[in-house]
Amino acid sequence: MASVKRDYYAVLGVERGAANREIKSAFRRLARELHPDVSDHPEAQERFREAAEAYEVLSKPETRELYDRFGHEGLRTGGFRPSDFDFANLADLFSVFFGDDLFGGAGTRRSRGADVMAEVEVGLEEAARGVKREVRIPVAVPCQTCGATGAAPGTSPETCPACGGSGRLQSVSSSIFGQFIRTQTCSECRGAGEVVTTPCPDCKGTRRRTEERSLEVDVPPGIHDGQRIRLSGEGHAGELGGRAGDAYVLVHVRPDPRFVRDGNDIISTVDLTMSEAALGAQTSVPTLEGDVELDFKPGTQPGEIRVLRGKGMPVLQGFGRGDHRLLVNVAVPRNLSDEQRRLLEAFTQAEHEANYKAEEGFFEKLRAAFR
Repeated sequence: MASVKRDYYAVLGVERGAANREIKSAFRRLARELHPDVSDHPEAQERFREAAEAYEVLSKPETRELYDRFGHEGLRTGGFRPSDFDFANLADLFSVFFGDDLFGGAGTRRSRGADVMAEVEVGLEEAARGVKREVRIPVAVPCQTCGATGAAPGTSPETCPACGGSGRLQSVSSSIFGQFIRTQTCSECRGAGEVVTTPCPDCKGTRRRTEERSLEVDVPPGIHDGQRIRLSGEGHAGELGGRAGDAYVLVHVRPDPRFVRDGNDIISTVDLTMSEAALGAQTSVPTLEGDVELDFKPGTQPGEIRVLRGKGMPVLQGFGRGDHRLLVNVAVPRNLSDEQRRLLEAFTQAEHEANYKAEEGFFEKLRAAFR
């Protein structure tokens, strides 16, 4: 089902009678706000496309009049198709629309730093209570020797002769439809607007160098094996002052031989001897919070399920905990002595049907187990 489009005037935050300069100003403000070097909002790119589409309609008299009279349906009937704007060509878009650079300065292109990945391993009990881990990650950081200029101490970068410091090269071509402006990043300075003639000895003119950084990671209670933790801004430094990338920490939860995890529930077994199951017993069983003493009534049957409410894994970033389900296993003795065999044979002679009468049927047990 197609999503409902918002009112274009509301998208830009202007009144219906707004002048063209107000519409242009509103679009500039939104584009600056939603640029990835500035915004961490997960819906920034989609909101930018929405704002660009609104500007595309309201900045042209013919489409604005059609929209004012008939709304979105009128635009569709009139054959309007929005352009496919993206952040990658945002600077070029503003250069064509407004004749200057969106973010001011010399027009250099700031690019976001790359993300980095690390891994940590925790035990199941640690995953249940949450734990801190330290990880060491090699990341690119701004070079301190040259102040991230790329030039050796005592020297300075020079204005790029190819682009005149703008970081971009423009070419204009004419056709019967008018003039077209093509903008591309300067290949000489790679968009920096400057060239380094005497490179910094530490970073070799790249403006960044690699160092090993130690990060403390908070592994939250209830995390699952294979989930990732995002550390915002802890990745590689961006180029030309761009925002740093993020660090992602992949969490491995070691299997515990005592437990099986099923979502937020924990499953384990408890072993009783034949005598303990028949006569009843008290035994210690391990849980995520330590050993607990449990009483098993006389006549406990193999395959019974004992549920310890709220003793499972915490709900990740939520409330409550799962359950701990104990499966009863009754061990049958092997290698009997003559005396033991005699006693069991004597019991066999004395037993009767009432000794094995079930308190509930098989299907009732099965339903109880699933409950």
